Amino acid sequence: MTYAQSGVDIEAGDAVVGLIKHHMRRTYGPRVLGQHGAFAGCFRLDYNERLFQRNYKDPVLVACTDGVGTKVLLAVETGILDKIGQDCVAMNVNDMIVQGAEPLFFLDYVAVHEVIPQQTADIVKGVADGCSLAGCALLGGETSEMRDVYKKGDFDLAGFAVGVVELKKVIAGPERVEAGDVVLGLASSGVHSNGYSLVRAILKKKRLKLDKVYKELDTDQTLGEVLLEPTRIYVKPIIEVLHKYKVKKPISAMAHITGGGLPGNLNRSLPTDLDAKIDKTNWDIPPIFKFLQGKGNVSEAEMYKVFNMGIGYTIIVRPHFAEAVQKQLQKAGETVFRMGEIVKGSGKVRM
Repeated sequence: MTYAQSGVDIEAGDAVVGLIKHHMRRTYGPRVLGQHGAFAGCFRLDYNERLFQRNYKDPVLVACTDGVGTKVLLAVETGILDKIGQDCVAMNVNDMIVQGAEPLFFLDYVAVHEVIPQQTADIVKGVADGCSLAGCALLGGETSEMRDVYKKGDFDLAGFAVGVVELKKVIAGPERVEAGDVVLGLASSGVHSNGYSLVRAILKKKRLKLDKVYKELDTDQTLGEVLLEPTRIYVKPIIEVLHKYKVKKPISAMAHITGGGLPGNLNRSLPTDLDAKIDKTNWDIPPIFKFLQGKGNVSEAEMYKVFNMGIGYTIIVRPHFAEAVQKQLQKAGETVFRMGEIVKGSGKVRM
């Protein structure tokens, strides 16, 4: 018997390595060492040339790992495979910057039923696109062919990110938040990467077609294209704001709005004696959420508990700096809403 007969095609795996090489290399900066295809990736924490050196005095490494959940099933069904990789990067690096860390490098793990070189390369292309948006290197990864675990056509995708922040610049969370602070929200690009089990249940129950254009969505895109819009990556605008303030600390805390929505993520930035009072009329709910709510007969409370509802990232800012921070983020291309404020309470989000 041969390995291929047992279900693993080594030649197909080797072909993938060749196809993804240029996608990986376009994410490399001067701190990446070694050759493509090595057993491990090497990354210099600092760099001696004046143009690139960081001169860390007390660096703290920050690490994240996450996947994209059942959104991959929609990618399989539609055949749109070159976007889901950005979601994987976003779910990691958007978590990382909450602590004030700058992403350094990323590793991916792709598990498939069968290695089809071009399809796997498309997935990795999306990962490389996400790394470029986040300003980090795609340092390495793994493709695993497991026909006994995944059925034909299926795959899974996970990622791992490492970043760095100066100890004195770490945004540790709730302890700096004060009553009177302003809550700013950055617009999401859509559903992002959470709640897709509910999305798919709605699609199945109402027999909605992924290749159909629905007028309620107010776009020429098909439903599948809208649902597969990649998670927005907030790294560069947030890091730019953090670097602008060398001494002052206008940002009290931040939150990446993922599973659990605003009530289940913004609350992680609050001390036990304060609440975030949020006015839902301060931003427009994107059509996709109204569409899903109507088709699935989902309660408003459940929608806010499961989905981001148009807000992908929140920043709690000292009131004196709120307008300046908002303008900086808008200049960087973000849509920013003044959502509410911090008040006395018990560590909850009041919608």
